[in-house]
Amino acid sequence: MEKLLIATKNEGKVRDFKELFSKYGMEIISLLDLDETIPEIEETGTTFEENARIKAETIVERFQLPVLADDSGLEIDALGGRPGVYSARYAGEAKNDQANLEKVLEEMEGVPADNRSARFVCVLAVARPGEATYTVRGTCEGSIATAPAGENGFGYDPVFYPKGTDKTMAQLTAKEKNSISHRKNALVQLEKWVGKL
Repeated sequence: MEKLLIATKNEGKVRDFKELFSKYGMEIISLLDLDETIPEIEETGTTFEENARIKAETIVERFQLPVLADDSGLEIDALGGRPGVYSARYAGEAKNDQANLEKVLEEMEGVPADNRSARFVCVLAVARPGEATYTVRGTCEGSIATAPAGENGFGYDPVFYPKGTDKTMAQLTAKEKNSISHRKNALVQLEKWVGKL
């Protein structure tokens, strides 16, 4: 599996995956590298697994290349698991990181420190032409900050304290983040499978 297509147009995710896959000597391309415009794939699943599978299988059918798709998001216990699969569009269809952050902070206002537990979830789906799709799940446990901090990362990183740190995900270096992230934890599980290929 020398070439792997990452089914995303999110530059932050592409950077993270390239960094994580660098040791395999694989050529990583993403939807940003393709000449043709890919219409937005409707994520109609109710779980991260369903959405990752939908994306991977749609893209593999079109390009006949091994595809890695992810669906990831933030689950906040005090909000009953929201934003969950709606993380990217939590504040509306526009996928606005800042608006999403503000909505979460607003909903978490007044929630005491010991009730702010949350986790980032990442499900990776690998689809190969003519084969069954394989999925793995990784999580990063932590808690929700009362205000954003940090310039690194993207999405909800500025309001998420990974467990055991006093920095938000956005205050960590890329290397620190990739050593503990939900994507890293999902990839660790994927490694055994990649090794067999």
